[in-house]
Amino acid sequence: MNTPQPLKKGDKIAVICPASYISVDLTEAYEVLKNWGLEPIIYSSVTAQHHQFAGSDTLRAKDFQEALDNPEIKAIIAGRGGYGCVRIIDQIDFSSFEKRPKWIVGFSDITAIHSHIQHNFQIPTIHGQMVKSFLDASEESLTTLRNALFGENVDISYSNSIYPNRNGTSKGILTGGNLALLQSVLASPSDVDYEGKILFIEDVGESHYNIDRMLWTLKRAGKLDKLAGLIVGGFTDLKDSDPAFGQRFEDIIMDKVREYEYPIAFGFPAGHMEDNRALILGKEVQLTVEEEKITLTYL
Repeated sequence: MNTPQPLKKGDKIAVICPASYISVDLTEAYEVLKNWGLEPIIYSSVTAQHHQFAGSDTLRAKDFQEALDNPEIKAIIAGRGGYGCVRIIDQIDFSSFEKRPKWIVGFSDITAIHSHIQHNFQIPTIHGQMVKSFLDASEESLTTLRNALFGENVDISYSNSIYPNRNGTSKGILTGGNLALLQSVLASPSDVDYEGKILFIEDVGESHYNIDRMLWTLKRAGKLDKLAGLIVGGFTDLKDSDPAFGQRFEDIIMDKVREYEYPIAFGFPAGHMEDNRALILGKEVQLTVEEEKITLTYL
């Protein structure tokens, strides 16, 4: 596996916006990167706007390409997510990235990029806080992101008593991200083979019936039956219909995977939330699920 090199103090990190535009002042957020000893290089998409996007598709693709190809840039972090990565992913030439991989950081819409890279190049990427989300981030989430970038320990242990887990221990490559994005890249050149992998899912602002529909789509496509494990992160700001769907989101998920035997961890501290801890997608992990304690260990 061709893993990006750990960062060191003085390294340059590109800040790009491959999806939606940013309307807030990020000065305070850049200070976080500077305090880690990094030099943020702000690309033009961060301050651009074209309708809801951070500049045109051409501009956003150009920024991403330049950051990938520039040997002085040692990592790339998205300013925010939103929508737009799937519009540019096929325009990107990853040949220099494949030879000299660098960390790519983001979550939400950036799932399309993570998934594309894992499917085509098997190079690990970081699912973690983006620059805009630094402004509300928990200390733990920023620490895990820093540790992931600098090659330090990013194992995660937590307790969950919100919903019954399915106990067990398994190993596999960690994959996944935002559920809506995973469904949107299905059967495309960005769709990861989930067999034998530990799948992480999260989402925000969805209706219960839509979560049900997306999971049925994955199940019917044969994506859930051969997993090594399932990690359920934050499903936040959910909307219910009127009349109500009749199930909480955990039940909706459990119904799709009840017949399988792999371990399932609920309440994982990652997703659209302040405590969005960093996950290194594309790395082999061990998932240990007990009654209330869950441990994710990188192998």
